[in-house]
Amino acid sequence: MLMIVTSRGWSAVSFNRDIRPIMAETCFNCHGPDAKARKADLRLDTFEGATRQVGGAAAIVPGKPDLSLVLERVLSTDESEVMPPPEFPIELTSQQKNLIRQWIAEGAKYEGHWAFARIERPEEMATDWGHNPIDGFIAGRLKAKGLKPNARADRASLIRRASLDLTGLPPKPAEIDAFEQDVSPDAYEQLIDRLLKSERFGERMAMWWLDGARYADSHGFQADWERYQWPWRDWVIGAFNRNLPFDQFTVEQLAGDLLPDATRDQIVATGFNRNHRINT
Repeated sequence: MLMIVTSRGWSAVSFNRDIRPIMAETCFNCHGPDAKARKADLRLDTFEGATRQVGGAAAIVPGKPDLSLVLERVLSTDESEVMPPPEFPIELTSQQKNLIRQWIAEGAKYEGHWAFARIERPEEMATDWGHNPIDGFIAGRLKAKGLKPNARADRASLIRRASLDLTGLPPKPAEIDAFEQDVSPDAYEQLIDRLLKSERFGERMAMWWLDGARYADSHGFQADWERYQWPWRDWVIGAFNRNLPFDQFTVEQLAGDLLPDATRDQIVATGFNRNHRINT
């Protein structure tokens, strides 16, 4: 039986994280939101549809996997009954079947879109080696996998990792020496603060946004002629270095020119909308 580990140790299977992807791939084609494509009058993308009794039986009986027709069909070896049917291009794995069984056994809780779910602070997990709440979650996963943490990193490794993560560049030899010799209790915090203040920090963080937004200084079609998107690139880098709030970061890129008394910077931010390929 596959179990999922979260902040509460052995815990519930998540519909959004674990079950919805399986059903979207193998079930919703015939038993999803499209009423015209739906078969057997069975809808599995909603709790009401999945638990509705037809002829004294239901596809999903919360808390009772052995009475749930979905699991019966998923586990069947009869080609006329098994789901997905043999002609379907995707077959469920043993791990996926176990996840469905566990989810039903734990109450078959459906979840709405993650963006509208209430954010709740999880319970912290105790650890005898961690120094912050995040370490507790890592410790829980390690324990579940039967693993133990490595020995503490030496100072040279620590500054190298932090520098590469936050600036994309390795530390200079003099910076390594200074960090190794710094015996102050907040030496690491000071290191992080220094890296966050570096202009290279914005360049490193902006890299992922530029890739996702398809930044390029050429059109992408035909002769792929040159264009000038780099002012927008510089705006993104500056936004990270200024720690611009994310809501403002997105609004200015989508519609900065429509803001009241828009600044030159806010207008430049809308270069985001011209990252797509264009012809001449």
